[in-house]
Amino acid sequence: MAEKQLDDLFFDTLKDIYFAERHILKALPKMAKAAVSPDLKAGFEQHQAETEVHVERLEKVFELLGKNPRGKTCDAILGIIEEGKEIMDEFKGTQALDAGLVSAAQAVEHYEIARYGTLATWAKQLGHTEALDLFLETLKEEEATDEKLTKLAKSSVNLKAAA
Repeated sequence: MAEKQLDDLFFDTLKDIYFAERHILKALPKMAKAAVSPDLKAGFEQHQAETEVHVERLEKVFELLGKNPRGKTCDAILGIIEEGKEIMDEFKGTQALDAGLVSAAQAVEHYEIARYGTLATWAKQLGHTEALDLFLETLKEEEATDEKLTKLAKSSVNLKAAA
């Protein structure tokens, strides 16, 4: 068996985040529907539109690499999404639901931030400059979403959950 290289790890991680983004796309409408706060609901809907673009960017990276877009099962994102479902079930109808949804969404965002940061670093190392630009653009959007979630949590949903 040939020794694995950074390029192999890069491609493997690309497939991982592609799988993750496609599953996130399925989860966001459910989270938007469950949200009580109009601002949180709108935030989930906005991020769904952004995530569609993220998937398109990933497909562009596959194209740049001369590969077909395909995912690799990402147990991490499946677990994070499952935790989000549990929060929706266990806290439905309570003041704590939106705080739990923000928490679940931030777990997703932090995972994505870690993946896109790593992919950007590796793309730079491997000379994939167009892919690097695409990863950095998505990373910036994921960080902005995380910041919006933090502000929403601190300004309203956590306060309502604690009342």
